[in-house]
Amino acid sequence: MRIANKLLVALAVLALPLTSLATDLAVLSNGFSIRHERREVRGQITRLYVDGKGDSYVDIPTDQIAGFEKDLSPASAGEKGRAGRASLSDMINGISGSYHLDPDLVNSVIHAESGFNVRAVSPRGAEGLMQLMPQTASRLGVENAFDPTANVDGGTRYLRELLERYNFDLIKALAAYNAGPQRVEQYRGVPPYYETQAYVARIVRDFNRKKLAEQKTAKGVAPHSPTARKSARAGASTTAGLIPVASNSK
Repeated sequence: MRIANKLLVALAVLALPLTSLATDLAVLSNGFSIRHERREVRGQITRLYVDGKGDSYVDIPTDQIAGFEKDLSPASAGEKGRAGRASLSDMINGISGSYHLDPDLVNSVIHAESGFNVRAVSPRGAEGLMQLMPQTASRLGVENAFDPTANVDGGTRYLRELLERYNFDLIKALAAYNAGPQRVEQYRGVPPYYETQAYVARIVRDFNRKKLAEQKTAKGVAPHSPTARKSARAGASTTAGLIPVASNSK
């Protein structure tokens, strides 16, 4: 079965009402907060745009958002001005960068795994944001899977290991993250399990949607403007670390 050919979906342009909020904090029911420039409600999902350009965002189940607050910390104060408020997006960005992975990919994995619920526990015993099984967490040196930073660090490192193991075939790496490397090797690709196939499709579809939105934003900027030159420089450094999606995985 060739899943990858069905994964890249067209980005629908929806006329949805946007709420401009300058910089706000979305306070999650798990205790984290996510700093964002604006937000929009899409059915049961609230999309938080974490930059002013609109090409970087996180989708959060609306029922997991406890409320919104103004971010009163001065921008010039840096980390000190943000003391006492853990920023989930900043943490994921930092850890993703340390393992040379696109933060959008890691965000998509977290979204599929736990819906950004720090205390999530699966029926099989996987724990935390990136749903680490106890034996996997132990091997990765994660002592407390409910510690968000430790969990994301361990999960991102494991994802990087899987990508290297499968020669950066994202489809196989995601399948192994869900079903285990032994199953991927047994079936020489994505196992014939509905759960795993749906899991891989959901993540790649979410990741591709973000990349398409990013490309559309970049194309809308005048080619010789200062903003375009800045975007080109940023894009060069970002795309250098993107993981290609193999189009021939089973």
